[in-house]
Amino acid sequence: MQTSQKHPNSAGVHFYHQPVQGMYQILQSNLCRDSSSQDTSLSFETCKEQYYTLESCPASTGFMDCDSPSYASVSSNRTPVSPQGSQSCYSDPHPLSDNTYGSPISGLSSVDDGNELKHKLKELEISLLGPDESDIVDSCGCCINSGLHGAPKLAEYNWDQMAEKIPQLDLKEVLKLCAQAVSDDDIPTARGWMDNVLGKMVSVGGDPIQRLGAYLLEGLRARLESSGNMIYKSLKCEQPTSNELMSYMSILYQICPYWKFAYRSANAVIEEAMASETRIHIIDFQIAQGSQWHLLIQDLANRPGGPPSLRVTGVDDAQSFHARGGGLEIVGERLSNFAKSCGVPFEFHSAAMSGCEVVRGNVEIRRGEALAVNFPYVLHHMPDESVSTENHRDRLLRLVKSLSPRVVTIVEQESNTNTSPFFHRFVETLDYYAAMFESIDVASSRDDKKRISAEQHCVARDIVNMIACEGVERVERHELFGKWRSRLSMAGFKQSPLSSSVMGATQNLLKDFNQNYRLKHRDGALYLGWMNRPMATSSAWR
Repeated sequence: MQTSQKHPNSAGVHFYHQPVQGMYQILQSNLCRDSSSQDTSLSFETCKEQYYTLESCPASTGFMDCDSPSYASVSSNRTPVSPQGSQSCYSDPHPLSDNTYGSPISGLSSVDDGNELKHKLKELEISLLGPDESDIVDSCGCCINSGLHGAPKLAEYNWDQMAEKIPQLDLKEVLKLCAQAVSDDDIPTARGWMDNVLGKMVSVGGDPIQRLGAYLLEGLRARLESSGNMIYKSLKCEQPTSNELMSYMSILYQICPYWKFAYRSANAVIEEAMASETRIHIIDFQIAQGSQWHLLIQDLANRPGGPPSLRVTGVDDAQSFHARGGGLEIVGERLSNFAKSCGVPFEFHSAAMSGCEVVRGNVEIRRGEALAVNFPYVLHHMPDESVSTENHRDRLLRLVKSLSPRVVTIVEQESNTNTSPFFHRFVETLDYYAAMFESIDVASSRDDKKRISAEQHCVARDIVNMIACEGVERVERHELFGKWRSRLSMAGFKQSPLSSSVMGATQNLLKDFNQNYRLKHRDGALYLGWMNRPMATSSAWR
């Protein structure tokens, strides 16, 4: 994905209160409201027992500013990172564990052709409509026809009677049925599921699957607003301020280990590779706040015989300006002051551009410096051959290889949403983010307003982009580690083995988090997982 390119807004919407009918909050079609709307005056405490959709939950604002480790998942037009959910149709065929904790497994296996999921979809509809599997009209007046993808297609439906069945319905399965209807261009059925069923089942203040369901529903609605690359462009949503963005990201940074995993593992690899070097140059392709390098600077300061000189080149696009409240000079000043306090000779150079725009002349390579290149959750934003003939994803890897780096560190989500067709991508997104929301849920109370806002601004944006957008407008394009390994090999890289000290340094950080996080060393990479689901991988290359 070209990170500097404009693309549809999603989670930057503002929320408003709507009348409650019974115990459910009815989802309206309005996707945005101006932040000055009087409807947002209702306090969360007043309505916390009610159900809320993405549009209906009151916004929480006014957080204190903090130096978040990264703006990455929060910038409005960039849709960066949200490490993310349960076993998916494109998950690694070798699960992270033996499912000791029973994390939900749904979707398709890596070798299934889709028949299993189609069977599940049909089973659900049969359970709702009756036992017959061919064209019938049951007592509810529901006509079943053959769908394009093998699942039943509903031509007419008694949605009032279906709404009465909501307490017995499985939200994940209903989401898949709705996505199948969208995939089949069965718009009446898709609208029926959205307006009469899903809108009454999801809530940004509910349990993990209800919260995820609210954002998936938002994505499905956005997909129906238009088509192709124009999806969601018509939406004019207010964006949070830079102070709020930093606060949102800081919340997730503290309660989830995904970013700490990226920073700690990459730092351990770089420090080990540079153990005997006296001059070090690091090119960071997502410098963000520069917080990753504080720990490394401290470690270098304590090196026996004195610290080496350190030069950092920070690559970032224009969206970082909004997230930080200023340009890269802010990062350079902070790092320079910190390095000075630690007694480490330091230089900072800025490359204020998207990684897609970087060419050989944008980075200064000096003789005698050992080079390390860092890619923290950023390569999946680069468009590949399926999006652009320029194929920036592979071009950038070849460029980095031509710089003769001592080591390259890469951390990416373990998910497959790049070239997947819509329905399979939806199932993958559902399963992946389900695990992510479960992992967030164990670290924060259900009615934590700050956590709700953090999910809305740091996670929902990515989800909506993956569901609602196609072509160059879809900028969240994850790939599994096996695919990254192939790309790196074609670019001329060889995988560097990870030592036990790198594993140990990374394992130590998990002591501060829930025991259901897992760390495994497999295929020469570190896999961070939630229960049985691999969530992210960290690897080193040369």
